[in-house]
Amino acid sequence: MNIFGIGLPEMALIMMVALLVFGPKKLPEIGRSLGKAIKGFQDASKEFEDEFKKEAARIEKTVAEPMKATLEKAEPKALQPEPETADESQVTENDSNIATDKTA
Repeated sequence: MNIFGIGLPEMALIMMVALLVFGPKKLPEIGRSLGKAIKGFQDASKEFEDEFKKEAARIEKTVAEPMKATLEKAEPKALQPEPETADESQVTENDSNIATDKTA
């Protein structure tokens, strides 16, 4: 019998020391409260394990499902006036100005 890495001889020694320190009247109360504490810890541990398993299963299901891709219909854009283009006369004037600036 091995509980928490403690064998039967070590457990008997601990019980003897506890009996000497606390006395026969207090020992059952201490054992009862220790048992309740261990039971509470086991319940909390089990609950945590269950929640962890549920979450892992949910994530695994999400990853395993193929993704469904759908295309959204494009919304019609509001009509906007086209940006005004420069007249060709302005373009040639700008080109000649650039050419004169480079020679200067």
